[in-house]
Amino acid sequence: MHLQYIVWAYAGVAVVTLALIAYVALDARAVQRRLAALDKAGIRRRSAGTGN
Repeated sequence: MHLQYIVWAYAGVAVVTLALIAYVALDARAVQRRLAALDKAGIRRRSAGTGN
């Protein structure tokens, strides 16, 4: 009975962790696409190329 609880607890943590990793990866790709579109449109980031 305790082993079953431990296995399900670890499985739940693994699922949540993998979901968070997937969310961050997908969000990073979306941000990169948005930045590329803005760059293509001629809109530059203030932080790009300041040299500070």
